[in-house]
Amino acid sequence: MKKPDLLVLIAVWEFLTSLMSIVGLGAIIVVGLQTRTWWMRQNVDFDLYSPWIHFGLIVGGVICLIYAVLALAAGIGLLSGKEYGRIMSLIHGGFSLLVFPVGTVIGVLQIVYLTRSDVRAYFQ
Repeated sequence: MKKPDLLVLIAVWEFLTSLMSIVGLGAIIVVGLQTRTWWMRQNVDFDLYSPWIHFGLIVGGVICLIYAVLALAAGIGLLSGKEYGRIMSLIHGGFSLLVFPVGTVIGVLQIVYLTRSDVRAYFQ
């Protein structure tokens, strides 16, 4: 069976979101590694050594890392024609619904396209 037309476009979207998640993870790491003196020169009124700040940065970093790995695996699976790629891409589309407005539109289109019968038949 021939590869569905928009499958490559969805895989490219998966790779782009994976890249953006890695960039977000890098930003979280940069903020987490800043020294106290840099923040004090900027007249910031909160304490960056609070455990809650570090906890929030760790949780945000783990979420970005999981999102990046999910999107990367989904893109690879879609391009190789594996069923796990379609399922992971559907999960990624569900998570994208939370990112209003662009992620919502793309997530809905992604879910609708990947649940079509001809696309499902390609992965069987």
